[in-house]
Amino acid sequence: MTVNSIGLDTSKTKDLAKDLNNLLANFQIYYQNLRGIHWNIKGKRFFDLHVKFEELYTDANMKVDLIAERILTLGETPFHTFSDYVENAKIPIGKNISQDEKAVALIVDSLSGLLKIERAILDKSDEANDEGTNSMMSDFITEQEKTVWMMKAWLNETV
Repeated sequence: MTVNSIGLDTSKTKDLAKDLNNLLANFQIYYQNLRGIHWNIKGKRFFDLHVKFEELYTDANMKVDLIAERILTLGETPFHTFSDYVENAKIPIGKNISQDEKAVALIVDSLSGLLKIERAILDKSDEANDEGTNSMMSDFITEQEKTVWMMKAWLNETV
């Protein structure tokens, strides 16, 4: 077993970095979706949603940076081209969404997809004894579950 400078098995960190790159690609699509609905939202709820979407895309931008830096910490290279993001992302791409309920539903769908990826990474990072990635995923999951609950409440749906 080869161990890197932070004490982790390099075969496991290489696999984790691959999964984190997948998460990064999906987060970049989520970020762009949020920018698009922030710009294009219309209707009587414009002012509230415009501000909320900005809050969410600012947070997503910060998470993109954290994910990329974690990939670098594990000794790998983060995706950094739009072609990598589109090729590897699985969450829906929202185009020309201006209606409030469709915008919020896109957020719920996107976060649900991100949560699946994050839970899989959490399992692998636990097996790899990678507390840094584990902690990051745990924090993301806790925060995003709450956002899903709030968005579903706004849609008058149950989690």
